[in-house]
Amino acid sequence: MKFLGNSLHIASSGKLIARSTKTPSPGGIVFDSNKNRIGKVNYVFGPTKKPYISIRLFKSANRRKIEKNCGEKLFVSKPKSKKPRKRRMKS
Repeated sequence: MKFLGNSLHIASSGKLIARSTKTPSPGGIVFDSNKNRIGKVNYVFGPTKKPYISIRLFKSANRRKIEKNCGEKLFVSKPKSKKPRKRRMKS
């Protein structure tokens, strides 16, 4: 797990907006400071040095708790890489 950034607010679309110092790859699982899974990286936008991250929250995530703890540190894990399918050649 790597440090992602700090949470800012929950947007009207229901996604959590965070500010980061690095650009994470989309699809990474996001954890709060208590190592609870809260969502996935959905979209990265804004300046390249300090991008904003849109996080799609899981249904199991406690939105009220997340909204109360704005400014909380967030962490991200690498997304699962999908292995390319092996192609079978016709004999």
